[in-house]
Amino acid sequence: MSSPVQDDVTPRVRRTPTRLADGRELIYYDDSEPFVSGGATRRLDDPRPLPDRFAPVVDAHGVPHPVRGPELRLDPLTGEWIPMAAHRMNRTFLPPADANPLAPATPGAPYQDGEIPATDYDVVVFENRFPSLLDVPGADGSPEAVAGEPLWQRRPAVGRCEVICFSADPTASLATVGPRRMRTVVEAWTDRTRELSRLPGVEQVFCFENRGKEIGVTLHHPHGQIYAFPYVTPRTQAMLRQARAHHDATGRVLLRDVLDAELRHGERVVLESEHWVAYVPYAARWPVEVHLAPRRDVPDLPALTDAERADLSTTYLALLERLDRFFVDGDGRAIPLPYISGWHQAPVREGRDVSRLHLQVFSVLRAPGRLKYLAGVESAMASWISDTTPERIAHRLQELA
Repeated sequence: MSSPVQDDVTPRVRRTPTRLADGRELIYYDDSEPFVSGGATRRLDDPRPLPDRFAPVVDAHGVPHPVRGPELRLDPLTGEWIPMAAHRMNRTFLPPADANPLAPATPGAPYQDGEIPATDYDVVVFENRFPSLLDVPGADGSPEAVAGEPLWQRRPAVGRCEVICFSADPTASLATVGPRRMRTVVEAWTDRTRELSRLPGVEQVFCFENRGKEIGVTLHHPHGQIYAFPYVTPRTQAMLRQARAHHDATGRVLLRDVLDAELRHGERVVLESEHWVAYVPYAARWPVEVHLAPRRDVPDLPALTDAERADLSTTYLALLERLDRFFVDGDGRAIPLPYISGWHQAPVREGRDVSRLHLQVFSVLRAPGRLKYLAGVESAMASWISDTTPERIAHRLQELA
């Protein structure tokens, strides 16, 4: 167990890392006293009898074998790397309240198989116990042909998958944490983006949240995830191609021009603050979709100023509050919106000169009790058909102001 190392991420947040019993890293981000000043420290030891995650695996004959992580396989038809993480099939799925692995430990109770040793926390980040990407020590990340077939390429799925818990309260949501705690979440996203970008082999960092059973969440506790990819994802590659072509033709940044156009016309702008603008994109493909972008050109979260992060902490909550009132039931009661929210940041190395930070929030709910299923055209051909118009989405969000 490593000793605690404490340092200020900002004057508002204290960062305290430790190690779980199996060697995974856990980091507390505290904004409340006596922890933020260092007057007290969260629990740092993990008493669970978990084996080291990289310990050799002993087979039925008693022979030890090196642990193997997930692997990447190259799709020869698209050139995309596909992670194969079969161990995730057995991950925790909708546990009862008394077995929530993201809840703080119960004071005075025997320590169960929860992931967080402390009896309370503000925000916490830890390595996922069931990762899609894992950097196994000694693994060679180079591609290799399988069975002598050059079309079949594979390599270890190096990288890192982390979980970020937004609140110790399992009944809360990101929309209800309040500006102070939201600021701590922003600082944690920023810190993890900076640190994960420094890891060998990492090409892109993606901070995101899945919320709601309709999205397919396996734990209802308010949390998100952070992936450090060993490749630039297909969606980002497509956006980079468009951004590069636009820059070559005009000398300008595409997302800057998109934001300026939305501000000029205003029809789809749904929220503005000193440093941020929220708008429904011109070609929105989801039943509910909003982009939140900084007014200043920045490539990623670490590039934001202190003032921009503070403003984001209130602006994002205001946006989520409206989204949670977008749909109402037959009695006029608001329906909490199931959504996916993700930060599009510049890759670690590629295309940073044409990239621009923005948040995308979207939902598969097209009406109360009705989901948009990605059926034949969307799933097989990746060709989206919208069931509404961006202007209708924007008008509804403007009404909710």
